[in-house]
Amino acid sequence: MENKYNVVVVGIGAVGAEMLKILDQRKFPIGELKVLARSARDEEIAGKTYSVRAADPEEFEGAEIVFFAGTEGEKGASVTFSPEAIKRGAVCIDNGADFRLDPDVPLVIPEVNPEDIKKHKGLIASPNCSTIQMVVALAPLHRVSRINRIIASTYQAVSGTGRAAIRELREQSENYLGGGTELDCRVYPYRIAFNLLPHIGSFGELAYTSEEWKMDRETKKILHDDSLQISSTAVRVPVFNVHSESVYIETEKPIAVEEAREIMSSAPGVIVIDEPGEAKYPTPLDADQKDEVFVGRIRRDPYVENGLHLWIVSDNIRKGAALNVIQIAEKMIEKGLI
Repeated sequence: MENKYNVVVVGIGAVGAEMLKILDQRKFPIGELKVLARSARDEEIAGKTYSVRAADPEEFEGAEIVFFAGTEGEKGASVTFSPEAIKRGAVCIDNGADFRLDPDVPLVIPEVNPEDIKKHKGLIASPNCSTIQMVVALAPLHRVSRINRIIASTYQAVSGTGRAAIRELREQSENYLGGGTELDCRVYPYRIAFNLLPHIGSFGELAYTSEEWKMDRETKKILHDDSLQISSTAVRVPVFNVHSESVYIETEKPIAVEEAREIMSSAPGVIVIDEPGEAKYPTPLDADQKDEVFVGRIRRDPYVENGLHLWIVSDNIRKGAALNVIQIAEKMIEKGLI
């Protein structure tokens, strides 16, 4: 008989709600399920009502797997509650950013570096959404011919900011199309409807944003290669859900376009849609509510022999957050690590 596990989900925003949907869809082997947040209430998700309890250390008694969906309050819930859960015997898998670069915490994408799971000391981190989709697509190529350089431009949906941002895009769009001129900007510093904002996160070192540095540092940690040269530009776009990326790579040895298509088509979690003659390529609509990372527009650099361009699309709330966390737990169960 299949073992069942006592599961706690902490956070009930966009990612937490998606976690609950995915746990149900994938028939995750749950014994007892608890949902925790800042305040107790009932939440209806995908036709099911969940009784949400206020997060408190005692709520982790008996827990075996704890999923942290993101931020609860001023600092990540995992910072506050993961020590409490771990000392009670649970394994914590965190979607938040607090521990991703901690050298004692493995940063895992199951399709890419599942072997790192066994290094955990009670806590495993899941990467940033834009990092996940890029690395799922690039890792198979990296294994064939080491990637020296990556230049990425991301086009990130408002769902990455949360429910308030989704609401703001909808309200601004409706007001603008209705002839309104005064559009409230509560979430973003400028109007997002029918606009682009080259600003995700806070500005820091060398005028890159925190989101842009995440792609650099997280990718190096996942691939165990600090010599990678990675630079990116992160742009918020008026799309409700699904992130897109234009990614350019330079490899040690040339990889032909046909070979690149074959490599990625055979990789777990990747779907290639790349028929330029038929104008076939992935769009955000193709990836919405899908588990896979979609790749298209694969073409060589006409001036650099080892250069390739790719277009990468993935559901940032699903594979970029909730699903990746649950896949880590599934991999642990498969390997007998829980």
